[in-house]
Amino acid sequence: MNHIFSCVALLALTLAGGTSAAKEQRLFQNDAPLKAVLTAPITQTYGQRHQDVRLYHPGQWTYIDNDGQTKRLEVSIRTRGHFRREYCELPPLQLNFKKSQVKGTLFAGQNKLKVVAPCKDSGRYQQYVILEYLAYRTFEIITDHSFKTRLVRLSYVDSDEKLESWTDLVFVIEADADVAKRLRLDRLHLPSLKYARLDHPQTALVQLFQLLIANNDFSVIKGSRDQDCCHNVLVLGTEDVDSARVPVPFDFDMSGMVNTGYAAPPSQLPINDVRQRYFNGLCQPDEILAEAIAHVQSKRDEILALYENSAELDARNKSKSVDYIKDFFDILDSPKRIQREIVGRCRGRGLMEQMLESSTDPT
Repeated sequence: MNHIFSCVALLALTLAGGTSAAKEQRLFQNDAPLKAVLTAPITQTYGQRHQDVRLYHPGQWTYIDNDGQTKRLEVSIRTRGHFRREYCELPPLQLNFKKSQVKGTLFAGQNKLKVVAPCKDSGRYQQYVILEYLAYRTFEIITDHSFKTRLVRLSYVDSDEKLESWTDLVFVIEADADVAKRLRLDRLHLPSLKYARLDHPQTALVQLFQLLIANNDFSVIKGSRDQDCCHNVLVLGTEDVDSARVPVPFDFDMSGMVNTGYAAPPSQLPINDVRQRYFNGLCQPDEILAEAIAHVQSKRDEILALYENSAELDARNKSKSVDYIKDFFDILDSPKRIQREIVGRCRGRGLMEQMLESSTDPT
């Protein structure tokens, strides 16, 4: 059981982040929505959405920086993602900037950025984007071991002149490599993970957060189909064979908090509504779970304020989200509900001691 105590020793680092010395990227130092215009062959780009090999198309990115000055950068775009690329009328994009051009600008240090935008042209889908952005921000409140994000009021101009220009509120996500660099870790590409190799304090936070937003579209131990580990989770660590593997979640559109029109709970769970919370995480040692619960509880007011003060959420979604978050904290406030709805449903409790001692796995 020595692995348990090594995890407890890492808990303070995981909860606090341990990265205050890391230099934060300028783009993510401000929460105010950035104003930008993307001019590119959008019709051609969307036309490649169903191809396995999708080319980057050159364009321009014009934005207003923090000083109110208009700046212009060259950028290339292509469609990205899996489900949303196939399903959405407006598939998500990836931006690819030239490193030599972004020096000294708001985008200094940026190379490739994911854009999360409305899946369809409607106010309902615009609210989905805001809710997913707030989910990312919620996890940022809980731990520095998270993706940073920035809202962008983005106008699209199709240089093919086949689509009329439009404007949406979108957000960009910190690149995987930049998350790793900021946290002074490496991005790991692994076929799967063993329970014993996980950073258990971070895993406990990830799983409580996923319960908060009612998301079961993730895995901290395996990928989906033939993909590397892990499903909707970035794995960080070091090449040291004894180092813990740190899970960082992403993609929350299938969660009950966002509640998109296409979201549904996994078929193997005994629920039929994505808004119904059901803990499907791995069991954690009691002391680690207790510390994680206490930490998340300490962030209650900050999380609630994030939604209550959002200028982008409409009144209906704001009220629903705040009530939904309060329902989650009702669980954490009740020892009986913790035992019944978290401890009683976690996977692997009978094998936990054995799994914790199985640390010879090279992944």
